[in-house]
Amino acid sequence: MEQEERRTLAWHETLEMHELVAFQSIGLMKLKLSFNKVPDNELKELYRKCIHELEGNLRELMKFYPSAPGYQGREEDDYREDVGFYAGDLLALSKSLVRNLGVAITETATPALRNVLTKQLNAAIKGHERVYNYMYKNGLYPSYDLGRLLGHDIEMAQKALRMKF
Repeated sequence: MEQEERRTLAWHETLEMHELVAFQSIGLMKLKLSFNKVPDNELKELYRKCIHELEGNLRELMKFYPSAPGYQGREEDDYREDVGFYAGDLLALSKSLVRNLGVAITETATPALRNVLTKQLNAAIKGHERVYNYMYKNGLYPSYDLGRLLGHDIEMAQKALRMKF
C-alpha cells in the first residue's frame, strides 16, 4: 500500500499528535484566560497572534483525529500581572511548540501530516522570534548580558517562591 493511500495514522504519530494537541490546547486556554490581563498593547498583539495561530494549528490537527487508531468522537464536557511574566510565558510556549513540532515531524510517517507539522514548525519559529525580539527590545531578556540574565532568573524564582496558592 502506498503511503498516500493509508487511511489511518501510525500509532507513534497519533501519540505525537495527541501531545501536540494537548499541549497547544492547554497553552491556548492559558493565553485566553490571561489575555485581558496583559497590560502592554504590543505584547497583547503578540498574544492575539499566538492565539490565532494556535487555534489554526488545533483546527488543522483535529482533522487527522478520525484517522487515528482507536479514535472515538466525544461530546464536549473547563495570574500573574507583570509584562515579564506574560512575555516569558509566551516565549516558553513558543519554544516548547518549536521543540514538540520538531520531534513530532521525526515521528511522522504520513506525508500529509508531516507537511502540516512542517508548516506549523516554520510558523512557530517565526512566532518565537517575534516574542524573543519583543523581550530583548524591552529589556526582559538580556541575552547578551549573562549577569543581568542570571539576575532575572533569580528574581523570577524568588517571585515564584513567594506566590501563594
